[in-house]
Amino acid sequence: MIEALQHAGRRAFALVENTFDAAFGPRINPFYHLGALGFFFFWIVAVSGIYLFIFFETSIDGAYGSVEYLTHTQWYLGGVARSLHRYASDAMVIVVLLHLAREFVLDRYRGVRWYAWLTGVMLLWFLYASGISGYWLVWDRLAQYIAVVTAEWFDWLPLFGESIARNFLDSATVSDRFFSLMFFMHLGIPLFLLLGMWIHIQRISRARTNPPRAIMLGTLAALTLLSLVYPALSQGPADLDTVVSVVRPDWFYLTLYPLIEAWSPGAIWAVAGGGSLLLMLLPWLPRRREAAAAVVSLPNCNGCGRCFADCPYSAVIMQPRTDGLPYASQAAVDPDLCTACGICAGACPTATPFRRTTELVAGIDMPLLPVRAMRQRTLDVMAPLSGPDRVLVYACRGGSDLGALETAGVGVVTLPCVGALPPSFIDFALSRRHADGVMLVGCAAGDCYQRLGVDWTEQRLAGQRDPYLRGRVPRNRVATVWAGPRDGAELARRVAAFRAQLRDMGPTPQGGTPSGSTAQSEMRNVTYRMG
Repeated sequence: MIEALQHAGRRAFALVENTFDAAFGPRINPFYHLGALGFFFFWIVAVSGIYLFIFFETSIDGAYGSVEYLTHTQWYLGGVARSLHRYASDAMVIVVLLHLAREFVLDRYRGVRWYAWLTGVMLLWFLYASGISGYWLVWDRLAQYIAVVTAEWFDWLPLFGESIARNFLDSATVSDRFFSLMFFMHLGIPLFLLLGMWIHIQRISRARTNPPRAIMLGTLAALTLLSLVYPALSQGPADLDTVVSVVRPDWFYLTLYPLIEAWSPGAIWAVAGGGSLLLMLLPWLPRRREAAAAVVSLPNCNGCGRCFADCPYSAVIMQPRTDGLPYASQAAVDPDLCTACGICAGACPTATPFRRTTELVAGIDMPLLPVRAMRQRTLDVMAPLSGPDRVLVYACRGGSDLGALETAGVGVVTLPCVGALPPSFIDFALSRRHADGVMLVGCAAGDCYQRLGVDWTEQRLAGQRDPYLRGRVPRNRVATVWAGPRDGAELARRVAAFRAQLRDMGPTPQGGTPSGSTAQSEMRNVTYRMG
């Protein structure tokens, strides 16, 4: 059942994401930055909330009037700030729930990723508590409705000596002191939410907490425009001497409230608590068997730290040398954090297929696909091919459908991530004339399954990150395709076009193009970005 849900969810997300890719491009597709957008909306809520706090009166008699002053008299600042506060809160709920759903359907919540998933589910309670408590402070009829229903819901729990709902029997039972308590709760809960968000990303290296600038400016402009065109308004002052019969609820935060009235409080607690527990247990239903973690070979490790710098999950650490070799440090792998993506092996300077004098063992390597096996696999898939348009494809198994590549003249080596490929393999394939062109196929740009594989690969090819692709490699014989799961047919067309380009260029030059030549300076690798 879980696999069926994931399959249907992947198709739905792919359809929407392809539409956004066509409109904005993969680099600024908001669906690839949902987690970062959650942080961005939090800061909008925080900044606008600080401004509102300056004018807010923490009392039963003054709260509604101060909010009305901000909304109507000071509409140009206070009204916009209030509306931004409201709409950014709603937007945060949307992106957080989408982020949760997307990680589930892409199967990025099990194995060593359980920590981010579990803490993320816990954050939902703080997120909703932050938003719901904010509605109380307006002290309009919606706030009155929320206060009464919430109190009756919590009264079902055997935690309080007296009924909370008794505080809302009539106007005389609610004091400024109680209202001040709610105000400080609304300030304190978001602080715990922020702390939880920080804890949530602790096992992620280079966590992206800021979306691209274009997305930030675009979403801020959209929220500001919405605030001006459709400002957030109160629903009349609260009056505990009357019963609220009609309200306009915020369905992003108050979805359960109609059910609380229709069902018993115990049933709602069962739905909320049971649903949360089920979500928290999902990483182990069923438990996924992880691939073997990366291993370090100390005789081949010089402590350069590239694997440490490139690991997306902080699974590699550097520690003092223990084997007596004349290096300051050595790499070590925490298997509880390693996703077996292989990006560390792709970063290792000893992971080169040119080594002949000693056994090909890298300083850090993957047990299921060590460097020597990658070299042998490269030779095996290319040996039967002939002609001037032989293409060697190194493809990430988490990207596009690779069945479309199984054609004559194309050899495919599957990798756990495109970032697991040391750039020297491209040089090896072309300079030794094992292939006429090399194509790297990875996840959609901005949405690498292993987070950083596509970014590191692009930087290595561009000579911006070690280990970089040597200058002698003819870049017009290297193509990169960043494609999504639904791009199999388009990927096949790109391969066919690349092969046609190779036929026009003729045979591969022996040893590559000399670095610094005029021809080399004009060469650029071909890059295709698809959604």
